[in-house]
Amino acid sequence: MTRQIVSVIGGKDEPTGTPYLSRNPARLKEVVAEVALADAATFAAACRNAAAAQHDWARVPAPVRGRVIASIGRLVEANAEALARLVSEEIGKPYAEALGEVREIVDTCDFFIGEGRRLYGQTVPSEMPDKNLFTFRTPVGVAAVITAGNFPVAVPSWYLVPALLCGNAVVWKPAEYAAASAAALHRIFSAAGLPDGVFNVVFADGAQTFAGLETALGEGVVHKVGFTGSSEVGRTIGELCGRHLQSPCLELGGKNPMVVMPDADLTLATEGALFAGFGTAGQRCTSLGTVIVHESIHNDFVARFTAAAQSAYVGDPARKVLMGPMLDQKFADRYEEFLTWIGDHHTVTGPVGRITESNPCGHFLGDDPNEGLFYHPVIVDGVRPTDRLFLEETFGPIVGVTTFSTLDEAIELANLPGYGLSSSIYTRDPQAAFRFRAGVSAGMVSVNNSTSGAEAHLPFGGNGKSGNGSRQSGMWVLDQFTRWQAMNWDYSGRLQKAQMDVAEIVPDLEYKI
Repeated sequence: MTRQIVSVIGGKDEPTGTPYLSRNPARLKEVVAEVALADAATFAAACRNAAAAQHDWARVPAPVRGRVIASIGRLVEANAEALARLVSEEIGKPYAEALGEVREIVDTCDFFIGEGRRLYGQTVPSEMPDKNLFTFRTPVGVAAVITAGNFPVAVPSWYLVPALLCGNAVVWKPAEYAAASAAALHRIFSAAGLPDGVFNVVFADGAQTFAGLETALGEGVVHKVGFTGSSEVGRTIGELCGRHLQSPCLELGGKNPMVVMPDADLTLATEGALFAGFGTAGQRCTSLGTVIVHESIHNDFVARFTAAAQSAYVGDPARKVLMGPMLDQKFADRYEEFLTWIGDHHTVTGPVGRITESNPCGHFLGDDPNEGLFYHPVIVDGVRPTDRLFLEETFGPIVGVTTFSTLDEAIELANLPGYGLSSSIYTRDPQAAFRFRAGVSAGMVSVNNSTSGAEAHLPFGGNGKSGNGSRQSGMWVLDQFTRWQAMNWDYSGRLQKAQMDVAEIVPDLEYKI
């Protein structure tokens, strides 16, 4: 029986909505779930419901909220394999990657268990006697969280776990093409004992979500917006939030560079480029965009990288493959456009485009490539700094290669597209590694590792076209879901005026030995 997925608001199902079919991208005839997509009014109503529930949740002591987060982690652990299989089925992510994604939720919960006892404020000395100063972290209120489907459960947890821990209520709008995975995650969270209305899930398309968010912000029932998605949509959400004097948490796209220095371990660099470029079929915000390789080793590296890509297994995500299909038909259509950016001055070795019987892949694992959205991994050598392939995010299994002669030139090329999410350098020279770190605009830097890969206790986020400088994960995300409140307590029995009634000790500044 096909899963029936509906929004859940205040603990109650919202069964009405526009029908949408979430399909298995590895077998397009297979419907994973039938989804009822809500309208703008339903999204706004969910935000009102969350606002009504948030105050009681905020009064629950933070260490107790931490125990709820602990329960979520244990429930995810107990359901890890089933959730990973669902993720793999719905978005075509290889099972091993999907299981790693589920593990990331557990890691996030494990980190934030203790933060329930560490939502520290400070006691601050006053400049006046008989007066104490304090600071407190307070929840922002209601967080509207909108996430993409390439990481349908891990990335949402980066928002959901700290937001709930800090005493906020949440309205979550997942990607509709990953609705079954999102619904399963919502059920797990709810089973941990969250009160009705504290965590709501609304399935809707982008236009209805934006209209509902605009209404909710206007009514003052949303106090923080978290968004993971494209830079284009992120700009629009940022503009909307700005009109309401809010600063959203924006985690956007990337054109992530990998610099390969002349002293690099090329075997290791090739392995890193293969995983970063073609893992999840190149559909990560941290996927490798362009390899910037030193001119002295260019030919050797390209030969190794091309051989690795052409020998990698593509196909059924239930098998041991490097990459499965594109996430959804809309991403496949967009990727087809990226392929038209390949020009006469580029060099491409091997097949390009969708894998079919007439355009076969020699290392395809599966029954019939025509059944799914499978594409060849593509390496485009000879990209120029003026090419669209160099300057714009290409969401899919395509990686550009260009050359440099000096490290300063490599850093300039790395920064040129204007994104700033992730970056990588392969070198044995510590001085080169630290010069690259200081010069690159990315929020994350890897040395002798791929551009992909995050850990739950490090800040995740980008600059420029990749985000507005906000950070997720680790203790840094607490600043997204709390506000600082200052308090002064004067017990002197008289009005003491700051900067005016201050004791002064007069020094003799003319003194000399």
